[in-house]
Amino acid sequence: MFDKRGFAYYNNTRVIARCTMRFSVRSIINTPGGALPFAFSMDLSDLDFGGSCPIAEPVEVTGSVRNRLDVLELSLQAKTTFHCVCDRCAKPFLREKAVDWQCVLATEKQNEDNDDIVLLEDGEFVDAEDLARTAFLLEMDTKVLCSQDCKGLCPRCGADLNLGPCSCKKELDPRMAILATLLENDPNE
Repeated sequence: MFDKRGFAYYNNTRVIARCTMRFSVRSIINTPGGALPFAFSMDLSDLDFGGSCPIAEPVEVTGSVRNRLDVLELSLQAKTTFHCVCDRCAKPFLREKAVDWQCVLATEKQNEDNDDIVLLEDGEFVDAEDLARTAFLLEMDTKVLCSQDCKGLCPRCGADLNLGPCSCKKELDPRMAILATLLENDPNE
């Protein structure tokens, strides 16, 4: 199937996007002060968050692995633009998201409880895409608002309260109804 010209029955874009950013750090393991910079894009458009896929644009990742006094430190930044819908007023909007992450790379863990240490694969390889993906997903917001002071929608008529008050008559809490009758019967009025 793949050796016949013009008969590629798979999505080339998805196949290329699924390639991992796995590289060897052998050249700097024994070189104090050595560094390996990296940069790549991740496609997270198929990830579902609450019934939507907010990561429609590629996630751009930049970083480096540095040997500081025989300790390999990986630092990276992943950033993209989210296509969000406000959880209060249901208005669509765009939001920039950037995640910074650092860890120490090691060939073996001496302390099993330390989550800041990532083991090298086969003693020399690091999968930067897997680390960036995990760091990015852990920093996802569970509630997305168009602004911190978003008033949301009226629960009765559905009017956007950010544009102004709605015309609905506010109902009293049934537990407070007896107090309302006392106010209506006030003889001082």
